[in-house]
Amino acid sequence: MTAFIHHLRKLLRSYGPFLLLLIMIVTLWEWLVRSGTVPAFIVPAPSSIMMALIHNRGLLFGTHLPVTLAEAALGFALSVLLGTGLGTWMHMSRTVERAVYPFVIISQTLPLIALSPIFIMWFGYSIWSKVAVVILTAFFPIVVGTYDGLRTGGQAYSDLLRTMGASRLQLLLKLQVPLALPSFFSGLKLSVVYCVIGATIGEWLGGSSGLGYYSRRMAGNLQSDALFSAVLLLSLLGLALFLGVALIEKAVLGRGGFAAMTGRARRKNI
Repeated sequence: MTAFIHHLRKLLRSYGPFLLLLIMIVTLWEWLVRSGTVPAFIVPAPSSIMMALIHNRGLLFGTHLPVTLAEAALGFALSVLLGTGLGTWMHMSRTVERAVYPFVIISQTLPLIALSPIFIMWFGYSIWSKVAVVILTAFFPIVVGTYDGLRTGGQAYSDLLRTMGASRLQLLLKLQVPLALPSFFSGLKLSVVYCVIGATIGEWLGGSSGLGYYSRRMAGNLQSDALFSAVLLLSLLGLALFLGVALIEKAVLGRGGFAAMTGRARRKNI
């Protein structure tokens, strides 16, 4: 019980200002709508949004949320594979970097709204048209995080390992990969949030299920409270995925971070 109270106090010290500001914003929002200052059909009251969420919980949690989550998770997994592989390949080959990196940057200048119909033409209304949008949205932070992380300093460590006879592959695995992990996880945390955005865009433009499709349908029916409930659920989904990656980062890096990992590497016989 004492440990729980201590943990609770620590959380309140860390996130107390955020919770206080959130309560103030929600209270002011509720008052503005209830007093008629802001029309409810434009911005519904928080209580109305929660009632819509509860009333439509079967449809939201049973039908649409699993679809959006599946699209985001599959797109994220493929983005990690593509982004990590491409970032590592560019790091290992200067020729590949010069040939591919401009295309990686160009891919982020393409408007998703214009590309979504093309993906629908290619993949139909299946999950893959939405996954394609997710990948195009989410793989860039992983590529950049991986590539920049592998190029991070550590020249002294590199020189030390070379004098011990380390090969290029051993340098990559024992030095550059541990050194790149903080940057890599920063890219992952950005990417996992973008996955939710990409899935929503794909569903909005060409879906028959999912929270993006539900939002478009509610907007067309002028049901603002139901629309905002879907937006709230999307926001909570993105937050949950972000926290999940952050917990993985904390478990992998631990307290010692790179220093602890390189320390273990130096103690091994290369």
